[in-house]
Amino acid sequence: MSAFTQTLAGWFSRGAEAAGDKLPVRLGGRASFGGGSTPVPVNGIDQQLLWVTVALLLWGLVMVYSASIAMPDNPRFANYAHTHFLLRHIASIGVAFVAALLTFQVPVQTWEKVAPWLFIASLVLLIAVLVPFIGKGVNGARRWIALGILNFQPSELAKFAVVLYAADYMVRKMEVKERFFRAVLPMGAAVAVIGLLLLAEPDMGAFMVIAVVAMGILFLGGVNARMFFLIAAILVVAFSLMIALSEWRRERIFAYLNPWDDRYSMGKGYQLSHSLIAIGRGEIFGVGLGGSVEKLHWLPEAHTDFLLAVIGEEFGLVGVLVVISLFLWLTRRMMHIGRQAIALDRVFAGLVAQGLGLWFGFQSFINMGVNLGALPTKGLTLPLMSYGGSAILLNLIAIALVLRIDSENRTMMHGGRV
Repeated sequence: MSAFTQTLAGWFSRGAEAAGDKLPVRLGGRASFGGGSTPVPVNGIDQQLLWVTVALLLWGLVMVYSASIAMPDNPRFANYAHTHFLLRHIASIGVAFVAALLTFQVPVQTWEKVAPWLFIASLVLLIAVLVPFIGKGVNGARRWIALGILNFQPSELAKFAVVLYAADYMVRKMEVKERFFRAVLPMGAAVAVIGLLLLAEPDMGAFMVIAVVAMGILFLGGVNARMFFLIAAILVVAFSLMIALSEWRRERIFAYLNPWDDRYSMGKGYQLSHSLIAIGRGEIFGVGLGGSVEKLHWLPEAHTDFLLAVIGEEFGLVGVLVVISLFLWLTRRMMHIGRQAIALDRVFAGLVAQGLGLWFGFQSFINMGVNLGALPTKGLTLPLMSYGGSAILLNLIAIALVLRIDSENRTMMHGGRV
């Protein structure tokens, strides 16, 4: 076993010296690991990150099939085959895999150049989805653009584009990061424009993810603590006003506080109450794969937003803890790859990897919190696992970009050039 592989095995340990591998430090033009000057050969990609991603995809595939197999029994889906959602999910993963392979071939330097243009493209698509006969509405929300066999969701692209744009922005604004209006205001305006477009759909959940990720990248990029807390306070006030000024958002909060109330149990508290019933039925070890009762037309969106509830019912507390652990490891590893890149003076690449880690970590945290009744209901899927072509596509593209950053890190640590 190589020294690099041995250091990866110690990622559970505390401190930077046991964080998977020691942060690379430049010594005399060569790369070494912390305590010595002997170059360490580093090749390939992060196998553990790759296999954790594959494990989440495969488990998600099984659970999407389990959660959707009975849906054709509902008159609303009577024309669907029992494998309808399974086959579409497999097709989505196939398309996303090809896109991920292509993404991995693109140098990080190229992504830095196209970051502003990708951001503009996401804005155009967010506007297009609001145009009649272009945007597709479902359950009162207009979030998709119909592309034949695929319904594309521009908000997923916006999450990815904001990460790249914010990282590029911080690299360009490094010299003014201590000046609030020159450093933060332009980025805040860009996020606000995206927020207004998302709220028009409406999709407050996606806006929350984008706002938190952008704020996180500003902080990681060097914005001082005073500015960071000011930004955080502005966001808290903004989201509080959005809830206070919207009757149906206020009702959702009240339903979250007491989903069993007669006023909400058959309305805005219905999903949450049945999610809690599903997780309660699972107890410690679950009722077994395929044994869920709540997925039999009781729990809406069981194959998308509430997939974790089905996992909790069929695999119990043990299954939920395994899912949480996998996402915790995935997020931690992506953040560590970002720290490696920054240590190698690749600030854009490092901020991108950490921004993507924030995206996966925060969105999975929100989805899990909603399923477990710890947070109000939001329309956010579980990354890499829930049914959804656009989400799977952008999730795998993001993972491929992080693997590319890691590969370039290893090339530089090995004495090569990128």
